[in-house]
Amino acid sequence: MTEIPQAERLLKMLLNLSSGLRYSANEIAERYGISKRTFFRDRDNLINIGFPVEQSNGRYWIDKIESPFKELHQLPYFTEEEAWIMRQAIHSIDENNQLKINLVDKLYSLYKFGKVAQVIVRKEQSENIHSLVEAMREGRQVVLHDYHSSNSNTIQNRLVEPFDFTANYIAVWAYDCDSQTNKTFKTARIKKVSISNQAFQFAALHQSLPLDVFRISGAEQVLVKLKLNLRAFSLIKEEYPLAEKYLSMLDSYHWIFEGPVSSFEGIGRFILGLPNEVEILSPEALKVFIKEKLMKSINKINE
Repeated sequence: MTEIPQAERLLKMLLNLSSGLRYSANEIAERYGISKRTFFRDRDNLINIGFPVEQSNGRYWIDKIESPFKELHQLPYFTEEEAWIMRQAIHSIDENNQLKINLVDKLYSLYKFGKVAQVIVRKEQSENIHSLVEAMREGRQVVLHDYHSSNSNTIQNRLVEPFDFTANYIAVWAYDCDSQTNKTFKTARIKKVSISNQAFQFAALHQSLPLDVFRISGAEQVLVKLKLNLRAFSLIKEEYPLAEKYLSMLDSYHWIFEGPVSSFEGIGRFILGLPNEVEILSPEALKVFIKEKLMKSINKINE
């Protein structure tokens, strides 16, 4: 068996060892195409970053109930370097990979919220994420306090029914009780979450829509094609990692982005931030959209 990359192997091993089953060193080594010596090194790495690998009669597992770390606040703190490595390992897996989805869900369900969750979400957001998870489980409406909306340019409380998260808890899907529509709310823009005593009233209307690589949702998507120089190519990968699968090299200094978008708003912001480094190849409607945005900016400057 071909040995798989270490980061992916450690994440898969973490899932296997915390699944409730117990494995021998030989079984783990054979499963991942590694030597027993490599397995013991991987086991030590998991222990060193705070995952208690138990051993009995030559078999290994991670058991939260029997471990001394029954709650996340008791889990050893990740150092900054360890958190960065774990975050990079998690995000190195494609968003649509079921392994990544399972890993994020399992880390969160094992430890509720706190240090492990902080690998996935920022510390200041973890309590809000926890409240949203609890509201989903109990089927209760919540108030998003002082939500900063970039669309309406307002800060106000929102009464919503949360029912799903986008990848890595970047946003929460919720039914907005006032506008009576399904929307995504960026978790970083929520000051506080309060769970109400009111049960869901619109559960039959809950529906999440696909997100494009620029994190914009929509029922219908349009194919766009851009020509990027080196700087634009580097920035689109850094700011929008999912865009990488739609990138192809044109020559040594230029790349093509060709992929679906739910709206021109997200990709439009990217283009307007790099006006001399991105060329719109198609569709014409995107060119018109950018021209209109530029004219509005020029008119504001001239006012």
